[in-house]
Amino acid sequence: MLQTITRKSFRPFYMPNIFDVDFFPLVSAGSNSMPAVNIREDEQFFTLDLAVPGIDKKDLKIDINEDVLTISSGSKNEKEENKDGYKRKEFSYSSFCRSFYIPENVNKEKIEANYKDGVLTVALPKQEEEKNKISRQVTIS
Repeated sequence: MLQTITRKSFRPFYMPNIFDVDFFPLVSAGSNSMPAVNIREDEQFFTLDLAVPGIDKKDLKIDINEDVLTISSGSKNEKEENKDGYKRKEFSYSSFCRSFYIPENVNKEKIEANYKDGVLTVALPKQEEEKNKISRQVTIS
């Protein structure tokens, strides 16, 4: 069955944007992709594992601002080649930024990070809950 063309969908002079991600999937896929993240929880820690292969440790940045943990990276690569009277210069820039809310029971002073084999691991240690917390009902007079 043929799709019905409505006035709304009819675009006789439509040209796809050549800068669309779908138009050049191989070129643009690495430039604006978000790293995959696994979040684990056990009795002592929340742990974030970010897949960031090919990114140098020096290009990674971790910030804590109040209750938000932000992991970001930005790098610029340039190549220049002079050969047989031809000059070729290429450059690329890649970046990402991911933010996560930090739960109340995390000790923000003891958050640690480790980078190994293209995986950034951020450990958020849980702090013991206050033992003085009292739960009771107040009667209204």
